[in-house]
Amino acid sequence: MSARHKCIVCGRPFPEGQGIVIRYGDLELEFHSNRCASKFFRSLLERVEPRILQPYIKRLVEEYAELLEAKAKKKAKSI
Repeated sequence: MSARHKCIVCGRPFPEGQGIVIRYGDLELEFHSNRCASKFFRSLLERVEPRILQPYIKRLVEEYAELLEAKAKKKAKSI
């Protein structure tokens, strides 16, 4: 029998291999759907002071923009 997880937002149980499970330090965040994960992280962002997370978020946005740019260049070259 596979292990079961329980969504920390809505309490819905879900089997191993489904849902979203994020290990962060000694925490295990379990979400049965991307909707519950989104709700959790939206609440987290609303509660944390912007000055604390903003530098990390800006850097992450820059990293994703660079990745998208690299993908676009690679795609343009292959045509």
